[in-house]
Amino acid sequence: MDKDHALRPTSGASASDLIAQLREARHRTERLTEDLSSAELMGPYREIVNPVLWEIGHIAWFHEYWTLRHAERDAPLIERSDSFWDSSNVVHKTRWTLDLPDRAGTRRYMADVLARQEELLSRGIDDEARYFYELSIRHEDMHVEAQSYMRQTSSNGPPQGLGGAPLRSAGALPGDGAVPGGSWRLGSTETDGFIFDNEKWAHPVELAPFHIARAAVTNSEFATFVDEGGYNRREFWCDAGWTWRQTRNAERPVYWLTKCDGIWTARHYREARPLQPDAPVVFVNWFEASAWCRWAGRRLPNEAEWEAAAVGEAAGDRLSNTRRRWPWGDDPPSPAKANLDFAYGGPVDVAALGEGDSSFGCRQMIGNVWEWTASDFLPFDGFSADPYADYSQPWFGSRKVLRGGCWATSARIARPAYRNFFTPDRNDVLAGFRSCAV
Repeated sequence: MDKDHALRPTSGASASDLIAQLREARHRTERLTEDLSSAELMGPYREIVNPVLWEIGHIAWFHEYWTLRHAERDAPLIERSDSFWDSSNVVHKTRWTLDLPDRAGTRRYMADVLARQEELLSRGIDDEARYFYELSIRHEDMHVEAQSYMRQTSSNGPPQGLGGAPLRSAGALPGDGAVPGGSWRLGSTETDGFIFDNEKWAHPVELAPFHIARAAVTNSEFATFVDEGGYNRREFWCDAGWTWRQTRNAERPVYWLTKCDGIWTARHYREARPLQPDAPVVFVNWFEASAWCRWAGRRLPNEAEWEAAAVGEAAGDRLSNTRRRWPWGDDPPSPAKANLDFAYGGPVDVAALGEGDSSFGCRQMIGNVWEWTASDFLPFDGFSADPYADYSQPWFGSRKVLRGGCWATSARIARPAYRNFFTPDRNDVLAGFRSCAV
């Protein structure tokens, strides 16, 4: 057993649980990619996405590398697999020109890895191996979400066969929740089950009282900023944001189209659709979110404020020491509480899913859309990398923290303490934001 294993908690999932999770994640991967043509599996070179054919091979390689080769000491199933799919060493721009296995060969490799995992798990599991199975399952969960927004980026059709029917209109949810000041324990502990290294460890942060929006900013609210010329008013943009806006000639969110009969429309995969006025704005980057906040006389929450509003409770006029497991309590996520796991096939109105409110009346802090925070992605004091050292460490200082998950996020990922992170210019991910009073 690795000497640092005690510092790498797991959920304690059984071997049968892990088999079920492997199959669930793989089903989603297949549904998101099986309908794509050979041309769509490769697509043109883009800095922000991978070729789909490379990506699904990489998913299987990651499983094989960490569970079969690292934990189980198996030999590689494909001799040259590291030169194809090791993302730490295969330069991004070369992934379109590698001599990859074709569609059939890649899917055969994926099936072989899964079959070997199931064979080994049928014999039982120890704590050391369990950690690497849980890591690999969550890695595939992340790529499932990425495949969802990559289909939008590449103008492919919408995902099919995942999730239920859209919800009917639920409307807006104005107003703020009042969160008292006090000491907040930011981060995760060894009792929280499987966590990622950038969450280690929980530490006290002093918070002043603040007011945070009960809901994420809606399309309608963001449209007013666009209509009032917000993209052309320098005073609302930070220096880097203004440079981005000028370089991209941005006048509105990336997928918004021109108005039709006074109504904003947007590209939804391959189709133009009217914007849902009370759904959260999505596909906006950190620069756009912070510019809207300045225009509105608001600000983005930092990640400690976001976390306290999501799972904290009040004790009189101070934050209590109580930390809920989820915003609504200890019960696991369900479609009535959180729009996760493709529950509704896309974002729902911000007033929907009232059963998921936090103790401060904040809604949809888990699921629907990721939420940008004001915080830079930095290590907590005492950080040490987990075995997959390239997960967090290379990106500290260059990205912003997002919280809460989106409609395509697995509940395994979208825990309240999970720290997602992207560069502030990324407007292709399923992200929106909520604001705080100044």
